Amino acid sequence: MKTTRGVTPTGRWIRTLEGYAAFHPNDLPPKLEWTPTLVRALADAIHRLGQLAGEGRRLASPHLLIRPFVRREAVYSSRIEGTQATLGELLAAEAGVAVERSPDDLREVGNYVIALEYGVERLRSLPLSLRLVKELHGKLMRGVRGEHATPGEFRRSQNWIGRPGSTLADASYVPPPPHEMMEYLSRWERFLHDQSLPLLAQAALLHYQFEAIHPFLDGNGRVGRLLITLFLVERQMLPTPLLYLSAFFDATRRDYYDGLKAVTERGDWDGWLHYFFNGVARQSEDAVSRAERMNELLARWRDKLAGGGSKVPLLILDMASANPYLTVRGVERKLRVAYNTALGGVEKLQKAAILVEVSESKRDRVYCAKALLDILEEPARLTPMESD
Repeated sequence: MKTTRGVTPTGRWIRTLEGYAAFHPNDLPPKLEWTPTLVRALADAIHRLGQLAGEGRRLASPHLLIRPFVRREAVYSSRIEGTQATLGELLAAEAGVAVERSPDDLREVGNYVIALEYGVERLRSLPLSLRLVKELHGKLMRGVRGEHATPGEFRRSQNWIGRPGSTLADASYVPPPPHEMMEYLSRWERFLHDQSLPLLAQAALLHYQFEAIHPFLDGNGRVGRLLITLFLVERQMLPTPLLYLSAFFDATRRDYYDGLKAVTERGDWDGWLHYFFNGVARQSEDAVSRAERMNELLARWRDKLAGGGSKVPLLILDMASANPYLTVRGVERKLRVAYNTALGGVEKLQKAAILVEVSESKRDRVYCAKALLDILEEPARLTPMESD
């Protein structure tokens, strides 16, 4: 027989026959106290997210700018789990440039990009659901470290969270046992389609509960962060996936984990919601600022290149807006033009101070739109901008 170890406002710790205590979360939603400060935090987040949505609708070529934003999210979400690849390294590798970073790290980040882009496209035919969650996990974990964790399948054995080398006996957190986990996932899925709460509050609760259930042997954090963006896109709070919270979570990693832990141990929904809403507000501001500055920069560069007769330099500029790194051979293949035509277009951008050469290889020189990369690689904004 199981015996109850303890009850918290968020769930119950139940000791198993094997001797460890696992957490069984209560159903969502909890009873929330909408204090004036919490309402203001939510209103600020909704306002800032609305500004970002408006900016997304104004983008001349949203598919071009979304691409580097997706990769930035992939880098930061993977970094939380210990991957060291930088955004510049990922973009360079995708452009066919040799980088020194571990192929395993680059593959893990690349899989996150694949999973996120797959999820956005899949929403056209399949709503957010446990089925889609498994599909995302399959994309994320295929061919990487941790592939033993059965990509695309919910766990059938007990997992836990703790220091490296820890066991179930000394784990800091143990989620529901596998034979009871599916019931909690079914309840999570029902709440996924709930309509009773503000959407940002629902997103925050869903993220906590997903991490509490921890349904995969590996990759739970990355899948959980993917779902935030997909949820906001599905519910049409964003026209395109421009908001990504992983940079904020990474920059405030201690607060992120402490916030999740405080909900489990003390039922501190107020603290978690404040943290989540602040992250949405700050990252919305951050994304608007980056998108605006990138758009302004691209507009100035287009003016510089206008009137040249050939469309190739402008097409190369579009390539650079999607990935600041490029090679002449890459331009040749992408645009299906002669090598000399590609070289001439690249040299025109170089003379206009749009591209700079960043490698010494004479075989296939590497160029970078450094000003764009600098905007993308700026640290996450953690404090409010000046009032509008």
